[in-house]
Amino acid sequence: MLLQLRLFFIALQFLTRVPTPRWVGFQPEWLNASARYFPLVGTLVGLVAGGTFWLASLGLPASVAAVVSIAATVLLTGAFHEDGLADTCDALGGHVSRERALEIMKDSRIGTYGAVSLILVLGLKFATLSAMAPLLVIPAYALAHTASRAVPVVLIRWLSYAGTLEHSKAKPMAQQVTVADVAVALLWVVLVGAALVSLQPAHLEFVAASLLSTVLVAAASAVWLRRRLGGYTGDTLGATQQIGELLVLMTWLGLARWVA
Repeated sequence: MLLQLRLFFIALQFLTRVPTPRWVGFQPEWLNASARYFPLVGTLVGLVAGGTFWLASLGLPASVAAVVSIAATVLLTGAFHEDGLADTCDALGGHVSRERALEIMKDSRIGTYGAVSLILVLGLKFATLSAMAPLLVIPAYALAHTASRAVPVVLIRWLSYAGTLEHSKAKPMAQQVTVADVAVALLWVVLVGAALVSLQPAHLEFVAASLLSTVLVAAASAVWLRRRLGGYTGDTLGATQQIGELLVLMTWLGLARWVA
């Protein structure tokens, strides 16, 4: 049990700016196993984002609350996944070779494709949250952040690492994530979805549609990354998380409008 708690804190430290207790310690192989808790960390991030939206919406327009909640997630995660999205789009936005694409991902500078991708994704999140009924925002945020962080875990297991391990920010994870780690990660997604349905049975369709959209993101990403790079990199994992999160949020909004 103590080891599992350590793994959770390692995942929390890896994905967010939240400091971990000193007693947790660190061993390289723990980062591998900590992937099983990525979705759970996503749940916490989603609840913070949803709670921030709710508090802001008490006295401010929904559009302002949406920006504040997005800013809260960026601050909490240090724009970790947004950075991966920008780097991935810079590298794969143009028609360049695999080798050149991997070189571009290592460049700390942001290019046109990266800037445009951030504007579009953050803009779509803003528009989606602004148009969503306030009571749907918290559960949508919780599931979006949970499910989207399971996608990278699946891709790590499914694909080979495409970059250079010596220069990888995710070097330990690139070496091994077990089937058990993937199973536990997916279990967190199922548990969060089940909890949302138990609290509000009307959310069953929303949860089911969100899980389907997440599966589609994982499958499409796996096919595209295998063809384009021969595998994944840390940046592409961040990009898939961002796309997965956005798609789940848009799924909740679209289904809510269709049901209404």
